[in-house]
Amino acid sequence: MTKAFYITAAELAQKGKDNIPDELLSAKHLIYSSPATLAFNSPGAQGFGVKRAGLAVPNSVMLLVAPACCGRNTTMLSAESGYGDRFFYLLLDDTDIVTGRHLTKIPKAVEEVCQSLDYTPSAVMICITCVDALLGTDMDRVCRKSSDRAGVPVVPCYMYALTREKRLPPMASVRKSVYSLLKPRKRKSDEVNILGYFSPLQEDCELYSLLKSAGVKTIRELSRCDTFEEYEKMSQANFSLVLNAEARYAAQQMEQELNIPFIELARVFQADKISTQYRLLGQAIGTELCDKEYYEQTMALIDDFREKHKGLCFAVGEFSNCDPIEMALALIRYGFKVAEIFGTVGERNFGFVKKIAQLSPETKIYSNLSPTMLFYEPDERVNVYIGKDCAYYHPDIAGADFNDEIQPFGYAGVKKLFCDLEKALDWKGAEDK
Repeated sequence: MTKAFYITAAELAQKGKDNIPDELLSAKHLIYSSPATLAFNSPGAQGFGVKRAGLAVPNSVMLLVAPACCGRNTTMLSAESGYGDRFFYLLLDDTDIVTGRHLTKIPKAVEEVCQSLDYTPSAVMICITCVDALLGTDMDRVCRKSSDRAGVPVVPCYMYALTREKRLPPMASVRKSVYSLLKPRKRKSDEVNILGYFSPLQEDCELYSLLKSAGVKTIRELSRCDTFEEYEKMSQANFSLVLNAEARYAAQQMEQELNIPFIELARVFQADKISTQYRLLGQAIGTELCDKEYYEQTMALIDDFREKHKGLCFAVGEFSNCDPIEMALALIRYGFKVAEIFGTVGERNFGFVKKIAQLSPETKIYSNLSPTMLFYEPDERVNVYIGKDCAYYHPDIAGADFNDEIQPFGYAGVKKLFCDLEKALDWKGAEDK
């Protein structure tokens, strides 16, 4: 094949979710690590990969148990992100890997880590790599031994790229790990947890105000817990809001062990769907959440943007704070054209594909990870992009990376998107003059 594989929304919708082409399924072929994917296709990736996510527990440290090749990019992460004093290494040689003798070294290594510090860490997170997935290591048992020896909680974090396509992929598993240290407490009716991300929602997110209007006094997010004591208070929430499906397993664990129920909301960029979610959330908690003002402000901003920037044709990528399929549908419904989508299609977002097929049947869907992307040629219709991966495919046009660590959500997220696009288009226009 000498062309990048793509399938139109209409063709994919006709095939159905049980017949997605192999080129769109990374488990069915070699993975093409282009510059568009290197930053996010590994569970140890930049941003919040498993290693950094495991350190979301305040005052915790991490022991990386891995071959030297896996340790190298951790040193870069620790240097660039200010985590240098929280990462420790137990590097494996060939004999360790063949015989598994490193497993007997881990408890001693954990003890040495704790003794080397001038404080007692809240926990030691053991980050283990694909080597131990292949060996079938019982890390829970290893962690119990390590905890007994060091006198601090020890929790496994699995950086298993091999499980990316499985029921519990690395980023879902690490979310379970970081909440596993919570112990049962008496719940308080006016406290709520927000689960889903390892960084906070944007400060102007209306979700905070809506919850406050419903009588919630305390809203806790892991990323806003500065101390382990604050983290422990997450056990007393009346319920949790899950804003990212990867946190669902952690929420289920909290429901089983802490008796904290959860409500799941999706991050969507269709304003009417946001309104529907808030209406349903209000019904679930027994109140009415009045979002009319937020809805009207958001739609007014979009209308002004569309009037100012006519004729935009988008490429939408997945290295961004969105589901690219849902984002593309939102843009199409707002009256814009979407020529290309770079993203992963699955059961969770296939419904969006079917709707795109009705409204924009010729929209092309690519997989960043398909080796055929070696032959990708830009679509000349595209004049603006969303997603950092798209910046690689379309280096000469304006666009918004839209992948800041502070997380967009709700109407505030939609407004941030269009404000980012406005700035990019204005900057590009000034550059071209």
